[in-house]
Amino acid sequence: MHTPTAAGWVKPALFLLCLVPAIDLAHGAWTNTLGVNPLETLTRSTGTWTLRFLLLTLLITPLIRVMRTPALLRYRRMLGLFAFFYASIHLGTYLWFDKFFDWQEIWLDIQDRLFITAGVTAFLLLVPLALTSTRRAQRALGNAWNRLHRLIYVATTAGLLHYFWLVKADYLEPIIYASIFAALMLARIRKPSTVSVSRVS
Repeated sequence: MHTPTAAGWVKPALFLLCLVPAIDLAHGAWTNTLGVNPLETLTRSTGTWTLRFLLLTLLITPLIRVMRTPALLRYRRMLGLFAFFYASIHLGTYLWFDKFFDWQEIWLDIQDRLFITAGVTAFLLLVPLALTSTRRAQRALGNAWNRLHRLIYVATTAGLLHYFWLVKADYLEPIIYASIFAALMLARIRKPSTVSVSRVS
């Protein structure tokens, strides 16, 4: 009888852990405990979690190089897809509850409000990454897959700009995320170790 190894439980456990913020928000919406402005809480929280998951996705490559554990690569796609998942909810709350799918008003927002422009740009850049996250897409695109998935750097930058332009006074949290992103980018400048990290964003 086959007995799952300890490592076999890591991926489903990570999946459930990644769902915790969504479950917490759903529970808050159901029990009406999201505060005086539930829509703002939902929008801000999903946006923040999008950035967190993007940074976690980018963290995989430095961890592989430092810890010499290429097995971590198997979790990168999940983290990236959860970033897209929370980004979709974040955008959906804006389109549905804020603008009620008034596409003319949405288009004016994109043109006139920089933080909306940056946010929509970040989401659109994540779409091809999510669509090509499968192994079949990797094989079909070959080396072009790596080049395409470098869009995550641009998407994260746009997401950070979206956050900076959104906040009115307290820039501490976006500065923290921007600093983490800068550190992760600097970690990519150093000479890679002998551990193979091919097709790692």
